Amino acid sequence: MDFLIKAAQLIVSLAFLVTIHEFGHYLAARYFKIRVEKFYLFFNPWFSLVKKKIGETEWGIGWLPLGGYVKIAGMMNPWIKNKWHSLFNRGNLGQNLHGND
Repeated sequence: MDFLIKAAQLIVSLAFLVTIHEFGHYLAARYFKIRVEKFYLFFNPWFSLVKKKIGETEWGIGWLPLGGYVKIAGMMNPWIKNKWHSLFNRGNLGQNLHGND
């Protein structure tokens, strides 16, 4: 029982810290009038525990308690995005990382 209490305390503490940290990103983006597409506490690969769209932003809670994220419009450089996808969509990963196209 003691283990479960400690685990719950860890998750609640992590959730608090991640929320404060990510909210800083959110506020900075809104201050500069940049659209925020998503605000998530914890990661949500495949599905979310809770999500709700309010205005332009989708707010949610993921199921994987390893952090959180704020998706800001235009944040990913197109060159990096294309290079990142090319690393995993074709050929040998080692060759792709080395740059042998």
